[in-house]
Amino acid sequence: MIDISIDKKIKTYKGISRLVIKTHIEKYSVTKVFGSSGSGKTTFLKILAGLISPERGIITVDGEIWLDTGKHINLSPQKRQAAFVFQDYALFPNMTVLAHLNYATSDNELIERLLQIGKMSPFTAHKPSQLSGGQQQRLAILRALAMRPNLLLMDEAFSALDDDLRESLIADIKFLLKEFGTTTLIVSHHAQETAGFADHSLKIELEEK
Repeated sequence: MIDISIDKKIKTYKGISRLVIKTHIEKYSVTKVFGSSGSGKTTFLKILAGLISPERGIITVDGEIWLDTGKHINLSPQKRQAAFVFQDYALFPNMTVLAHLNYATSDNELIERLLQIGKMSPFTAHKPSQLSGGQQQRLAILRALAMRPNLLLMDEAFSALDDDLRESLIADIKFLLKEFGTTTLIVSHHAQETAGFADHSLKIELEEK
């Protein structure tokens, strides 16, 4: 179980608002995170990943403290074994598809499996600039999965994929997540993107300061 209690100030066009979340996430589940534009969904994922810190907060996973601002504890993303699929993909421009996956894992069997799942086998020597938006998005997903993460955080991770490819990829990803024992949170604005994927949902809205 992931227990979360955080309070983070966020600048908006109205001024300063607060992202206040108190919730529990079941381990090995897939949770859809949704809310209005600018409600702090990406910020929430970054806090879980350990990329940014709230003013106040505690995050524990099966009793292990990941974050406790009062005790000045904040585990790194590496120690949390968290993988993040960013909305802008965050790929390395000078690295090929294969190099991205080799960067994440030395398991060649897993790499071959991921290339097949993502239908990226023909593009292993391509760099991001040589890939379409959908191919770049798939590479970002595959790189995250290659880490066999305990926690997978996906920010609009299927937005550039057509319906058939998205459904095929989701089916394979669900199998991998179960195999890896991964807990997943995915931000999405569209219900169809997570249909048949998410087990639970979490709505996020900012509070006025």
